[in-house]
Amino acid sequence: MKRLLVTGGAGFIGSNFVRYVTTIEPDIYITVLDKLTYAGNRENLANLTQNVELVIGDICDVSLVEKLVPVNDAVIHFAAESHNDQSLDNPSLFVQTNIIGTYTLIEACRKFNTRYHHVSTDEVYGELALDDPKKFTPESPYNPSSPYAATKAGSDLLVKAWVRSFGLHATISNCSNNYGPYQHIEKFIPRQITNILCGTKPKLYGNGKNVRDWIHVDDHSSAVWLILTQGKIGETYLIGANGEKDNKAVIDLILELMNQPNDAYEYVTDRLGHDLRYAIDATKLEQELGWQPKFTDFRKGLFETIMWYRENQQWWLREKEAVEREYMNRKK
Repeated sequence: MKRLLVTGGAGFIGSNFVRYVTTIEPDIYITVLDKLTYAGNRENLANLTQNVELVIGDICDVSLVEKLVPVNDAVIHFAAESHNDQSLDNPSLFVQTNIIGTYTLIEACRKFNTRYHHVSTDEVYGELALDDPKKFTPESPYNPSSPYAATKAGSDLLVKAWVRSFGLHATISNCSNNYGPYQHIEKFIPRQITNILCGTKPKLYGNGKNVRDWIHVDDHSSAVWLILTQGKIGETYLIGANGEKDNKAVIDLILELMNQPNDAYEYVTDRLGHDLRYAIDATKLEQELGWQPKFTDFRKGLFETIMWYRENQQWWLREKEAVEREYMNRKK
């Protein structure tokens, strides 16, 4: 592959993927298509090679998409509305971006016979009980709880149907919760880190027992690249690093690493439809494609993430007040 189109490539996971590819394949030309909503930031692509171009636009724009797709060898689709709280406030935006946007892209890829990789989430599978020994697999039934998860599930099913009905050259990946640099401060880990840096107590939903399966964003990037280049067309691969931790344990570790008292956090009202536990079984990815996570020390990865936010306050500080005001408006 010589040319890639990366949607949402100015966002958290997408920009880290672009950085990863430019490191391992510096001769590949990457076009980033990003609407630059609040979650996209052109600064996320700063200091990259001259082989990265940012096109500001909407994945729902048929004419723009049909201009970009045929001149690229593959489309990697990261762009999505992804914040659960906002999906409860304005679900129509999630339907438009996550479903109509995906439809626009796969129709273009079908028309021009272009390779397509669809990046999705473990949230499409719903929740697991805390004492359930099972984990999500590619065969797990979809059972989304939020408008965000439902629209991502819908987009996954569109891709599956286009593969079967039209022979779309596509793969799908469903990944667990990412953490690392460049993540928007509305998300759980960077919100708590930046709260402390601003002298505010971290916030913990409900009783803090909700479990997430954490993976470093660089491990996600390496998995997506492997699936794109070696994955079997029509297959779904789950990406996870055996990083299950409940939210209270994550806050406790953040407090410890930032030299704060262990009780320096506040409980807040739980979110509607808040899934209890996610857990990924990545056996298929590991056995069929030989993938293994490299960032398996969560403590070390979290410390490095804290240091990134501490050293890059100009990147997030101007948005902090507005983000917290938005949470206050939801009475959280």
